[in-house]
Amino acid sequence: MDPSTTTTPHFALHLIVDDIERSIAWYEQALGATVTRILRLPDGSIATADLRVHGLQLALAKPVPGTTLAAPSSTGVSVAAYRLGVDDADAAMQQAVAGGAVVSADVHDAFWGVRTGEVLDPSGHRWAFDQHLREVPDEEIENRLAELQQRKPS
Repeated sequence: MDPSTTTTPHFALHLIVDDIERSIAWYEQALGATVTRILRLPDGSIATADLRVHGLQLALAKPVPGTTLAAPSSTGVSVAAYRLGVDDADAAMQQAVAGGAVVSADVHDAFWGVRTGEVLDPSGHRWAFDQHLREVPDEEIENRLAELQQRKPS
């Protein structure tokens, strides 16, 4: 692909989930997602579901036998945290938890200038809700990171 001929980048998350129908319901309730397409297998089960979350394209699919594609809940490892900018982090967290998410980090004011909290969705994907509070100079963030580094046990 020649980047000079592409005017709008295309980016979508493709998440492996335990139960596509349950995940669709959670993403709709917790994140305000809208379903844009569902592809079904001959037996009527869902092969993939495409959703839109705050302008982001999101595809959901079940684990694929014989591959390393797996939901975090089956491996116990979440390799990424998906961060959504929101107007009210507390309300976003309450909505996510009401939909069945598990809190992994309580809402708090972070030193990098956001009010944030994290949940694990029903398949174990980590979602953070970031409410902008203030601009923080890089030097201030780096100083706080250095303080945290010094507190770590060696």
